[in-house]
Amino acid sequence: MNFKEQILQGIPEVLPAKKIYDTNVNHAPVRKDILTSDEKKLSLRNALRYFPQEWHEELAVEFLEELKTYGRIYMYRFKPDYSMYARPVHEYPFNSLHAGCIMLMIQNNLDPKVAQHPDELITYGGNGGVFQNWAQYLLTMQYLATMTDEQTLNMYSGHPQGLFPSSRNAPRVVVSNGMMIPNYSKPDDLERFSALGVTQYGQMTAGSYMYIGPQGIVHGTAITLMNAFRKKLQPGETPAGRIFLTAGLGGMSGAQPKAGNITGCITVCAEINPGAARKRKEQGWVDELIDNSDVLVQRVLQAIAAKETISLAYIGNVVEVWERFDKENVTIEIGSDQTSLHNPWSGGYYPVGLSYEEANQMMAEDPGQFKNKVQESLRRHAAAINAHVAKGTYFFDYGNAFLLECSRAGADVMASNGKDFKYSSYVQDILGPMCFDYGFGPFRWVCTSGDEKDLKLTDQLALEVMEQIKEEAPDEIQQQLQDNITWIKEAGQNKLVVGSQARILYADAEGRAKIAARFNEAVNSGQLSAPVVLGRDHHDVSGTDSPFRETSNIYDGSSFTADMAIQNVIGDSFRGASWVSVHNGGGVGWGEVINGGFGMVLDGTEEADQKLKNMLFYDVNNGIARRSWARNAEANFAIRREMERTPSLKVTLPVLVNDDLLNGLF
Repeated sequence: MNFKEQILQGIPEVLPAKKIYDTNVNHAPVRKDILTSDEKKLSLRNALRYFPQEWHEELAVEFLEELKTYGRIYMYRFKPDYSMYARPVHEYPFNSLHAGCIMLMIQNNLDPKVAQHPDELITYGGNGGVFQNWAQYLLTMQYLATMTDEQTLNMYSGHPQGLFPSSRNAPRVVVSNGMMIPNYSKPDDLERFSALGVTQYGQMTAGSYMYIGPQGIVHGTAITLMNAFRKKLQPGETPAGRIFLTAGLGGMSGAQPKAGNITGCITVCAEINPGAARKRKEQGWVDELIDNSDVLVQRVLQAIAAKETISLAYIGNVVEVWERFDKENVTIEIGSDQTSLHNPWSGGYYPVGLSYEEANQMMAEDPGQFKNKVQESLRRHAAAINAHVAKGTYFFDYGNAFLLECSRAGADVMASNGKDFKYSSYVQDILGPMCFDYGFGPFRWVCTSGDEKDLKLTDQLALEVMEQIKEEAPDEIQQQLQDNITWIKEAGQNKLVVGSQARILYADAEGRAKIAARFNEAVNSGQLSAPVVLGRDHHDVSGTDSPFRETSNIYDGSSFTADMAIQNVIGDSFRGASWVSVHNGGGVGWGEVINGGFGMVLDGTEEADQKLKNMLFYDVNNGIARRSWARNAEANFAIRREMERTPSLKVTLPVLVNDDLLNGLF
């Protein structure tokens, strides 16, 4: 069968042969054995319900072996034989063009060049899954290939619940991932219910089909890093020859070296997994690989003396680097961490003193001891950071639950009040007040033609829009606009594309709508040869409620509520989104965050033009309104400005209270 025929068949009519386990692929860590015997029977029963009964005897033995060996049932036998990548949209079979675009986005998330653990259907973060197993993939693609514009596909944590009658104005797909009853969102609940095959961790853009490779975070990381240096350096000083030390190259963290090069500093990024480090080197995201700490110290001193812009990947544990640089008095200007500490016990963080292989074995065979090792390592990690901060290093938490897990491990990371962390998150210090409160966030698009020429044209159109907006923009947002104008001008030469022909740009509601309108017009006129898919990271103005990251600069006590994210998903769904998603979990961990996202297909129609105006406006301003109500001055400015431009927008504004009045009562 050809590619289209394979998509249309869904679950094969004939049982395919068992596949040989591919040792050349970067596989997910083995998950711990957490199910009872009765629960393992239930897990098998749940997996076998996808297949004809005459296959059960053979598959039951195989699936039990997967469950025992890997802690999950992935159904490797049913992985398709065709290559996995984002094809041009018209190479897919579809009745609904929007559904065809979603198929493209799903395959991009599973492309081995993009995905962290492709055979386990995990895109990034160690456990950010698109689906739980390959049967779900096959059925979902079949549903998308056959659905019409008057049906909606419901996705329950990777499981395609089915096609339901709806309307052209409804989303084609509605995704939910890991939406648990609140009392069942503890880490072991994730392990148990995932092993049962009834839920999954969708991360942010993995389970919502909107991941575009490390580029998806490189822009935000570059903006964060540029502003971190602006906070630390004196006027006139530059990042040249100054060190940014961090960790993580596996998934979205792989953007850090590229962001460092764009910023113009020396980036030292530690990665314990040699395969992940080599992959980033091959993709051009890191300049040099070093696996010896003596060599690293000498290379860094050389780079400092020459004021180089260089990114160095150290294959080893980052704790060793912090400690060695302290001993050698190597100055670290900026420090952070992007290990997947939202997932600390299952491969998100590797403890110092164990090799990569030893750690993987221990986490599967002795999870209790592994947890002890991780917490011991975190205490050392924090102590080394504290030593550098005492010498002048500016350290910020990158929203990966680093400080949260350090505090749970008993590390010295708490402020004197015993409540707050001694270091701010990057949202508190940088992205919150400088970007999110003004409405700027990670707007992204994908050219479904797969043609580099289309991407180049969209870059040019976006640049023209941003330059026009900047001419009349207030002083408060001039820096944000200029940073993004510089970014889009240099995007092509920075070779950011991995997988689909995609781009990301920080823009506010005005910028997003005007850029999208230009794209839709270009599709209509034939300047762009195929539709454009719009989306964003959930890490945005209003997509996510996360008290330790996206909403960490909300100080009115509402940072632990999740109304904003839920309202965003519901609001986007009836204002024109092609698909919407809502997830429990994300960059800071299961049970710690609720986040929502969308995808929108610009097909060149008048209908798309109307939808983009309504939906993009709401998607951003819902969050600005919430931030204004929390008394954030920048958001208050932004929402007042928007109400002046949009008479139909009426937002409840806060009345400020005199501190002396309250202080006098206590």
